[in-house]
Amino acid sequence: MCLAVPGKVMSVHENEAGLRMAKVNFAGVGKDVCLEWLPEAQVGDYVLVHVGFALSKLDEQDANETLRILRDMGELNEMEKEESNESRSS
Repeated sequence: MCLAVPGKVMSVHENEAGLRMAKVNFAGVGKDVCLEWLPEAQVGDYVLVHVGFALSKLDEQDANETLRILRDMGELNEMEKEESNESRSS
């Protein structure tokens, strides 16, 4: 199953290819996310992300509720495991 996961935009930058990118925090796991489809996203915003692309903005309450549900389902555990594996192989 593919899920869109909410995260908080921590920083915004442009990558080598000129794409607008962000470092997004997903309940303690940081990932690079493309903001090209959501140009209005700024530091401090919560965004819904699917396969590395921010698709929409949402408020903090909705983001936290969604993260709680994903945590209860065990989905965030999978993301944390992926982050841990990526860190070890770097």
